Amino acid sequence: MTERPPQRTPNRQLAALIAEAGFSNAGLARRVDQLGLEHGLDLRYDKTSVTRWLRGQQPRGTTPALIAEVFTRRLGRRLSAQDLGLDACAPVYAGLEFAATPDEAIDIVSGLWRKDSGSHAELRKIAFTPAGLVVPSRDWLIGRADERVGRGERGADGPGGSGARVPAQGRALVPRQRKDTDRSPGQRVTSGDIAALRSVGELFRALDHAYGGGHARQALVRYLEHETEPMLRGVYSEPAGRRLFAAAADLTRLAGWTSYDIAAHGLAQRYFVQALRLSQAAADRAYGSYVLVTMSRQAVYLGHGREAVQLARVAQQGVGASAPPVVQALLHAVEARGHGVLGEVRACTAALVRAERAMTSARPGDEVPYWARYFDEGQLADEFAHCHRDLSQYRASAQHAERSLQLRAPAFARSRVFCRVVLATARLGLGELDQACALGAEAAQQASEMRSARAAEYVRDFERRLEPYRDASPVRSYRDRVAALG
Repeated sequence: MTERPPQRTPNRQLAALIAEAGFSNAGLARRVDQLGLEHGLDLRYDKTSVTRWLRGQQPRGTTPALIAEVFTRRLGRRLSAQDLGLDACAPVYAGLEFAATPDEAIDIVSGLWRKDSGSHAELRKIAFTPAGLVVPSRDWLIGRADERVGRGERGADGPGGSGARVPAQGRALVPRQRKDTDRSPGQRVTSGDIAALRSVGELFRALDHAYGGGHARQALVRYLEHETEPMLRGVYSEPAGRRLFAAAADLTRLAGWTSYDIAAHGLAQRYFVQALRLSQAAADRAYGSYVLVTMSRQAVYLGHGREAVQLARVAQQGVGASAPPVVQALLHAVEARGHGVLGEVRACTAALVRAERAMTSARPGDEVPYWARYFDEGQLADEFAHCHRDLSQYRASAQHAERSLQLRAPAFARSRVFCRVVLATARLGLGELDQACALGAEAAQQASEMRSARAAEYVRDFERRLEPYRDASPVRSYRDRVAALG
């Protein structure tokens, strides 16, 4: 790493904290390197680097924030880069904060939208951070809906006012570049405005299901920046404010979901955390549980089974037994997926039984939130198929995958690709190589028509499982068919 020219003043603050923490220079360097790896950074600091910092040199980039986080974890109290005598920089967990107020939540999430809609390509390279799941899920679970979210006339003071505010320390806000056609902050938000947000959400959701998250993700983020942010900074009553925050939470979760689908996992994680905070401002506890379900699914995909189970259980605790049966089934099924990744057969089976029991208790007249209506018998069968695949129970996996493909609507094209690959994997596990390759080729063809990193990864996972049979005729035919897709 390139260091700044040395300064003459030794860093006594850093020296005192090193002594308090009981670190050696090499030990501190090693911990900074390890934390950097959590964020996808290859830092390679050593004891000589720490000696330079103690002599007054300033590390560049996000390193001061990483060093501060190392001491925070060691000493059990929050420390900033300035507390260590280092230059201020963006916090290492920027975007993962669970804001204290609705106004702060608006600042954080709008900063994400602006950075993401611009040329900040590095934002999409941020690594997923398992440690960043703990505080937001805890704060959501023990927190309550904000007492007041309505905003008065422009320039009003006090809670809910839209007067000028000083940004939170350490948060670098991106200047807002407006066009003449943009909606201006301070305008009154109408019911029609909020209905439009909902309609836009349905449109982008349908595009995501059919063509993958990469198809219209950037357009969604720009819509959030140019339409949703000015509404959040506008004028609205308490009831309208709750509905507005709910719609913003839904669109933000969808921005995270589409980011997840293109493998921008750190960015997706940040969107999910902010959607969770917006749902609290909306006083929509049930939707908050759905955001946690989404976070759990991402953790499953990335192989973090323990975190996936914990997120699902927090969601269950957050809504309690009053949730509709379909929602209960969803929450238990997602927990089962986490146990499946961990290979915990008994826990996975028990969660699946609870999910099935809850689904069986559902009645046609039950009120089901719009976001849970996709979770039907076909989706439940898909969850079973994935769990049994992860537990190497291939016959059961094949049975449930076939049932899911029979029941799922064509509009859920990407989910059907996933399920077809699961079925192909199950057939392979049962020794049915010809059928496995035929199913895999169909899935590969469908995935090639989507802009979905997850769909492509499902196919690659199947191909890795084919490696032991690479010289078999069905596998050679499969590879020829896939190669022809270009």
